[in-house]
Amino acid sequence: MNRRYRRCGNGPGPLSPDDQAAVDAFLATLAARRSPTPGQDAAGEHAKNAAPYETGEEGTTHDRQGAPMKTCAFCAIAAGEAPAVIVREWPDALAIRPRSGGVNASHLLVLPRVHVEDAGTDPEVTATVMRRAAELMAEHPAANLITSKGATATQTVFHLHVHVLGRQEDDGLPLPWTPQHTARAAAQNGVTSP
Repeated sequence: MNRRYRRCGNGPGPLSPDDQAAVDAFLATLAARRSPTPGQDAAGEHAKNAAPYETGEEGTTHDRQGAPMKTCAFCAIAAGEAPAVIVREWPDALAIRPRSGGVNASHLLVLPRVHVEDAGTDPEVTATVMRRAAELMAEHPAANLITSKGATATQTVFHLHVHVLGRQEDDGLPLPWTPQHTARAAAQNGVTSP
């Protein structure tokens, strides 16, 4: 099958030949990893997993079940159809500033150009996005990478994205499993340490 990659919709323009070659190699790797092994049902899981990379009419992307993606905010950003402050771009992902401004000045979101619902949906795309997030994380002496899967785990946009947060001592951003969170909760409830 010979198809050209389209940036999660119809991007701001065609990819450069080098970027297109990189994307083609990435998609070929994904396809090879999804090839059925002897005894595996090729029409089952393999076909279902291939769906996010299929493109239909010009500028249309599809979800894992083949339905056109029309309401994904991050697909619209990747397609250049919605505003965003893009900080870094790669052939397979982009880094944007959160629309709300984020929790600190270093807060970025890294998202794939293909529609993948969450980090558990497609490990290969997740690995690519994490690699891009790690490149940004390397620019900070201390940082967090955070992603969520499902509404119960606080996911609000159902397009894989990784939060990159540069951290500083006493920055007021306690994670729920840290001593800072416990101290902050106690202070909010009027409890003091002995």
